[in-house]
Amino acid sequence: MSDNVKIRKKINNFNTKIEVSGDKSLSIRWLLLSSTAVGVSKGYNLLDSEDVKSTINALIKLGVKIKKRDNYYEVEGIGLNSFKIKKKCVIDAGNSGTLARLILGMLAGSKGKVQIVGDKSLSKRDFGRVITPLQNFGVKIVSKNNRLPLLIQGTEFLRPIKYFEKIGSAQVKSMCCFCAMNTPGTTEIIATKSRNHSEILLKKIGINIKIKKTKTLDFIKITGKKNYRAFDYIIPGDISSASFFIVLTLLSRNSKLIIKNVNINNSRTGIIDCLKKMNCKIKFLNKRKYMGEEIANIFIESSNNLKSIKCPKSINSRAIDEMLLLFFVASVAKGTSTFTNLSELNKKESKRLDWGFKILKMIGIKTQKIKNNGIKIFGNPNLDLNGNFKIKNYLKDHRIFMLCMIIALTRGGDWDLSDKSSINTSFPSFLKILKKLGAKFN
Repeated sequence: MSDNVKIRKKINNFNTKIEVSGDKSLSIRWLLLSSTAVGVSKGYNLLDSEDVKSTINALIKLGVKIKKRDNYYEVEGIGLNSFKIKKKCVIDAGNSGTLARLILGMLAGSKGKVQIVGDKSLSKRDFGRVITPLQNFGVKIVSKNNRLPLLIQGTEFLRPIKYFEKIGSAQVKSMCCFCAMNTPGTTEIIATKSRNHSEILLKKIGINIKIKKTKTLDFIKITGKKNYRAFDYIIPGDISSASFFIVLTLLSRNSKLIIKNVNINNSRTGIIDCLKKMNCKIKFLNKRKYMGEEIANIFIESSNNLKSIKCPKSINSRAIDEMLLLFFVASVAKGTSTFTNLSELNKKESKRLDWGFKILKMIGIKTQKIKNNGIKIFGNPNLDLNGNFKIKNYLKDHRIFMLCMIIALTRGGDWDLSDKSSINTSFPSFLKILKKLGAKFN
């Protein structure tokens, strides 16, 4: 079966409701935390993706019993610092940076050596940002050039630390939090603002965690070595997945869409804030709280007269996974848009900032590199494509593939996209939902 997709036609107008897959970040975090709880936890609406499967396989290898039932997963937790690590234990994180980094915090207090490996893309990413705090905790790490493969040797003599997370990385912060759970005494983490799913979950399940917030920083204190009980969880829809359909609707003619039960945690809604500034029609309906997270139905309708944006750098961490979509919306807005401080984009599955320049140039949009890892985009509201476009050699980055699908279905042209299986990383039902909305491709 071909791993290519060919698109020859724009999508027709639509007016319907959809649901997107469960949030990837929360799916992985629930699995990790339920594995060291005491008792049996049930997880509903888990994302059925490669990253989540890699997490399940990793935990099973560490002695955790996980069963798939009809409509939920069941995890039999083994308590803190209780992983059963066999000789020459190798965990394959696949393409998942979230798994590879967060599980290090869970392993820190368990005896034994574990090797973490990943695919070609993940093996190019920097792990120095988690190695340093782990070493401060007292964990032994062996790694060449701060890349995978990485060997971790946990210790029962973890020591609490005070650590300043300067980058604004939720993965680094979460890893430190998970390590602190397994450490006697009180660990202090000063963290630049980023996604806060881990802190919310830890508070809900009874971990001794205290959080103070300023505009730019979070001050977190965790007193560790406290076991916690199993907990059930219904994973809400992933806003990163929803964002592709938000942009599809905004840029399609005479279309309306409701995306049900989406996680709208403020640390993840940077794309919504930007799109509203750009004159896009978006509303949150039926807002409610669940397990500390804010959930809503998102209503979107086609938007004309899009405005350019000078994107505040403060939004970057809240929209880092959706930044390429924002580039595309800016490319069809009136005026010139600017985005800065985006070095983190080139540390993802592929060099996404570089790919942003490449794709925009390919579709005829003028761009300019600006200081501080920035891009200036000269919008063309009348952009309509009729040429031939081919995308390949993008390290199978799922977000590059999905972005190009949205461009093809809203702007036209003949597109040939390789590696459609890349969507299995985060959103296996992406193409199925597109077809439900009337998109035609083969």
